[in-house]
Amino acid sequence: MPDWTYHPLRGLAAAAVGRRRSQRTALRLLASIGSRPAGARLIARGFGHRHPPERLAGEIAGVPVTVRIGISVPPSLAREAVRAMHPLGAGVVEVAPVSAADVETVREAVAGRSIPVVARVCDPEAETALKSHVDGFTSSGDPHLVRVSDPSVTAAAAALEEPGAVVLARPGVLVEAGPGWFARVTEAATPTVPAPRLRDVGRNPRRWPAWWWALLVGLGMTGAGLGAAAITLGPVLLWYDRDYLGMTLHDLHAANHHLVHFLQHDRITMAGTMVAIGALYTGLAVGGIRRGWPWAREVYLLSGLIGFPTLFYFLATGFVEPLHTATVIVLFPMFVAAVRRIPHAPRWRLAPEGPEPERRRALVGQLLLIVTGAGLFVGGAVISVVGLTGVFVPSDLVFLGTSAQTLEAVSPRLVPFVAHDRAGFGGALMAAAVAIVLLSAWGWRRGEAWVFWTLASAAAAGSLPAVVVHGAIHYMDFLHLAPVYFGIAMTGTGLLLARPYLCARLPARPKD
Repeated sequence: MPDWTYHPLRGLAAAAVGRRRSQRTALRLLASIGSRPAGARLIARGFGHRHPPERLAGEIAGVPVTVRIGISVPPSLAREAVRAMHPLGAGVVEVAPVSAADVETVREAVAGRSIPVVARVCDPEAETALKSHVDGFTSSGDPHLVRVSDPSVTAAAAALEEPGAVVLARPGVLVEAGPGWFARVTEAATPTVPAPRLRDVGRNPRRWPAWWWALLVGLGMTGAGLGAAAITLGPVLLWYDRDYLGMTLHDLHAANHHLVHFLQHDRITMAGTMVAIGALYTGLAVGGIRRGWPWAREVYLLSGLIGFPTLFYFLATGFVEPLHTATVIVLFPMFVAAVRRIPHAPRWRLAPEGPEPERRRALVGQLLLIVTGAGLFVGGAVISVVGLTGVFVPSDLVFLGTSAQTLEAVSPRLVPFVAHDRAGFGGALMAAAVAIVLLSAWGWRRGEAWVFWTLASAAAAGSLPAVVVHGAIHYMDFLHLAPVYFGIAMTGTGLLLARPYLCARLPARPKD
């Protein structure tokens, strides 16, 4: 489990089944998943872990390791540790101390391992029995081995600065710090360079960096959302809308005096979601991709792979909107240009560790944001399905005071027209939700104020227009709006809890 579930939920788990039993259960769960190749990849990718820099590679007891950080466990924990630690970012597992009585336990633990395992034995008999089963042997007096009991990330990263030093955490470190400790130490020990500035972009589009293209997509989505809102609050229907429907705004109002307001409510909500996506992409571009965070590119990529294909919803609705199509045609090549290159040089700057209670509160906020984003994704999927099938939910028809059959009798193209707006909103909501979930899961670091402001801006743009327009047209069905209210409460609480952590000030230094 990641830190954002481990810390907020471990108190409940301890109260339910006991502290030691809950810890062993969590370790066994990670070991069960991590023992399978697909499960190990799921943990590593889901936790946002990436390959450590070559500078952190080395060896322990003559055994090559990809990262000079690992864990030292007693034989009783060896089986679970060997299977669980590698996906979490550890480079080696030390089993210590091992006596002759522990030989069989260690043999069973290291079978089929995917991580180097070394042992610190108590007697020559144990060493002889394990020589062909483990990768090497360590000693308590080796000056290159730094066994730590303090969960301080800064101290562990400083120890790795010594050439050849290997940091081995004791089990209590992960109990106190959480499973993300290995990744946090690796990041803190990763050498970085200053982030590029706007003046470094240049004028030649062929030389523009990936983050600049990503920024243009974000600004384009924001502009498109604001344009959609302006049209909705102004003429409502453009010429191609009238041509498709064969009706004017006056005709729609005459057919049903709530219909124009209903269309406005759908389109304002969609416009707000587009602006929210624009805010998310802009933040990911400037705060993440520009600074070399590999996960930021992946968040941007996965969100776009959800959002852009929703253009093809027209195959089900039958209505091709020219402005929607033109927006996709313009922005999609920029999106491809933004994701075609993988950032290599890290350009981030990590804040020093702050008070642990501050981090624990921020992890609760992180959990709330991830749960909210997951709920938005489910909601977007449901809205898409409804928009492509039944189109209306019962509260819609109550507000309109009519039935779908009556609207179809007014014009056979009226319901597909509404379906286009509704399904498109569902697709946009899913794209925004993916960005919210992954940005919250992978971007939570002390001092990364851009994460806070990106999520806050997206939340305001996505939720406030929805609430305002429902109030303006008097569509205030509580059950219909309950998910919006719940999402606002969850997001606001999560951001308030995380603000001191995310917006912590970095030490002063010359500007990049």
